[in-house]
Amino acid sequence: MHRLAHNPPDDHDDGADGKEERVIVNGADGALYRNVLTHADIGLGVTDLQGTLRWANPALAAMLDIPADQTTGRSLPALLPGIPETPRPGLALLVPTREAPGHRWLDITCDTLPGDTELLYRAIDVTDWRDRELEATHEAHALRRAQVLGRMGNWEWFVTDDRVVWSDALLDMFGYPPGTELDFARYCQLVHPDDLPALQATLEHAMHNGTPFTYTHRIRVADNTERVFECFGEIITDTDGNPTQVLGTAHDITQARRVHDELLRMAEEDPLTGLPNRRALTRELERQLATGNPGALLLLDLDNFKDVNDLRGHAVGDRVMRTLASTLHTRLTQHQVLGRLGGDEFAVILPNHTTHQATEVAARLRNAVAALPLITCGINTRITVSTGVAEYTQGDSWELVLANADLALYASKAAGRDRVTVYDPGHYADTAKRVSMLDRLRTALDKGGFELHAMPMVQLASNRTLGYELLLRLNDGQAPALGPAEFLPEAERSGLILDIDRWVLSKAIDALVTDPSPHLRFNVNVSGRTLEDEDFADFVLDKLAAAGVAPGRLGLEITETAAVTNLDAARALSTRLRAIGCRITLDDFGSGFGSFIHLKHLPITGIKIDGEFVHAIDTPGADAVLVSGIVAITRGLGLSVVAEWVERPAQVEALTNLGVRVAQGFHFGRPRHLTDVLMPPNGALSSHLANTEDGARS
Repeated sequence: MHRLAHNPPDDHDDGADGKEERVIVNGADGALYRNVLTHADIGLGVTDLQGTLRWANPALAAMLDIPADQTTGRSLPALLPGIPETPRPGLALLVPTREAPGHRWLDITCDTLPGDTELLYRAIDVTDWRDRELEATHEAHALRRAQVLGRMGNWEWFVTDDRVVWSDALLDMFGYPPGTELDFARYCQLVHPDDLPALQATLEHAMHNGTPFTYTHRIRVADNTERVFECFGEIITDTDGNPTQVLGTAHDITQARRVHDELLRMAEEDPLTGLPNRRALTRELERQLATGNPGALLLLDLDNFKDVNDLRGHAVGDRVMRTLASTLHTRLTQHQVLGRLGGDEFAVILPNHTTHQATEVAARLRNAVAALPLITCGINTRITVSTGVAEYTQGDSWELVLANADLALYASKAAGRDRVTVYDPGHYADTAKRVSMLDRLRTALDKGGFELHAMPMVQLASNRTLGYELLLRLNDGQAPALGPAEFLPEAERSGLILDIDRWVLSKAIDALVTDPSPHLRFNVNVSGRTLEDEDFADFVLDKLAAAGVAPGRLGLEITETAAVTNLDAARALSTRLRAIGCRITLDDFGSGFGSFIHLKHLPITGIKIDGEFVHAIDTPGADAVLVSGIVAITRGLGLSVVAEWVERPAQVEALTNLGVRVAQGFHFGRPRHLTDVLMPPNGALSSHLANTEDGARS
């Protein structure tokens, strides 16, 4: 009781320290207090300011559905989602339960204990009162409908000759014409089989005791649809107390029941798949942890599912998601809990499973997804899934288990996707390394650790430089040195790439201002994440306008993979920037499936042939045929063509023979620091530059 009792202020205490001292109640009074708290039907609990339980009485433990000795250290907001996390009086909370009637109403009050470091929660079970209130509401609503709309019917059962008379209004609600004869046995055949035993038991009890009755049941009406009726009635008896008549009314509450059920369902069910949602899953995981039994958690993330939504549409994506959910569910047992955390991520709670058993379950689910024949819009789509496995034991928190499974899932993604990975403490070290890398990148952005290098794009016939592709380098003086292939993927995954892309573009425009020669032109690379940035186009336009730089001096390169993954965003950005004169190049052309289709849908000005086609262009093989076809098609569309990865003279000769006019690669020089390009020794850069696209088309 030391948490709940405090000394009253002393009349002679000047209150200099401003604090109340707690007292511990001992002896008879202490036993009385403990007795009251132990047997009270009001739930009481004390948490810290983060919601972690420090004490709970048995009544609260029962409401939480966990043993009383396992409440300490648990997250109360996780066990009772929706409770106030700051002081608040009288919050009514609807909590699902496993026992009938399937829910519980709690009146929750939260107060701050003296010292302002703990919260006192009081929970009162008001289910009976709420349900009675709901019944009263239903009765009043039924009366209103009967008076205004006439949607209430009545019936009279003459028990002696087993004859039932139905009002025309009720027969109409049943879908039968007026005067239809419907005896009690036939009526019972229309009642839902699951509801019939309760209906019969209620009537038998009322007829035996002569008391009024009420019941709710589902019924299959004449058009074969299911309706829900709420019935009220009374028993008429003879002088000996034997029932002679049963009088009743029936009210169609189908819509009200649907709304009621929907509200309960929405609280803990994913609307797309019908599976438990994140709140329900974390609650179940917390409940399993409270039992003290070991188990495992699986996190499953669909690989590249965004492509399905982007290329086939969200309606198709939703159908695929429902199919996948059904497939996963059929591969699990009753005690293995499947849910959808959101997006394209699922979770499975496996009580009493070892890591080995959990891995076997994960492999079975992975194989089931991979083997699923998904045909969308006539096109066969293959979906794979990456999985993280984390075991849990007594004392673990649900946050820790979820975090460990997420780290294992990330490791599966990083290792190439479509695999199962068990959590290992080393995954945390990998995450720490990534966080350290991101800290370096943020510091580089803030304190000048990034720099730009320029790779020349050269006209093959004249060996003249037509422009430069700007490449990002990290030169922050820290070890280990990081190349773009190491830090750019992490920057893109974290979203930091949005700031990096804006920094690169700003520096490129500043450089164009430094050297105002109209022939100096730069190409900058734009990431897939930046394509999704709705404000990026305005950022580019504002920068160009403020600097007074001609838009044609700036080009944006978008990789084919990023453009296809974000097709609508790529089209929108390209359309706006091309309209003012910026050049838009589709980089790594040929690396994706159906590359030529993208030329039709994207408003680009040029392409860069993927280096994989150029690397062996001077040797016999298919590369020359493919490059020849690319050149012919793009030239017919009026697009410029640049070849990458040119490293030796023989490649230059082969590309020239195939009609390629512009190329870049180490054969023409390695990337140089941007300042070296802007300030060459002879100071006459501008005279050596020409129009990149004119040169490419000439």
